[in-house]
Amino acid sequence: MAEGRIIYNPSKLVLNMFYRKMNADARKELEGKNYEAIGLFQTTVAGVLYYGDRVFKTSNVYPVEIVGNCPQHITTLAFFGDTSAVETAMKMIISEEQTKKNRLI
Repeated sequence: MAEGRIIYNPSKLVLNMFYRKMNADARKELEGKNYEAIGLFQTTVAGVLYYGDRVFKTSNVYPVEIVGNCPQHITTLAFFGDTSAVETAMKMIISEEQTKKNRLI
């Protein structure tokens, strides 16, 4: 069910799409800044909260929950930063998903 992608050198059009799908505080923090990459990870609500905390603490990225059509079951975490930070964050998520690290059940 989990899916991850990285957008390199995001266009202004794509950034505007992101801004429409995030809360006002996140939009205010991100607008007007340039980002080399955006990591996207689609997972459960618990996964978004957990990985949002993890990527913020382990990489120099800014995590944001992207609001979609089905926020009760599946949601997306976007994390904005330079290429190496986004790649590091994505590798950490993939590693934890593959090893089921820090899962209680």
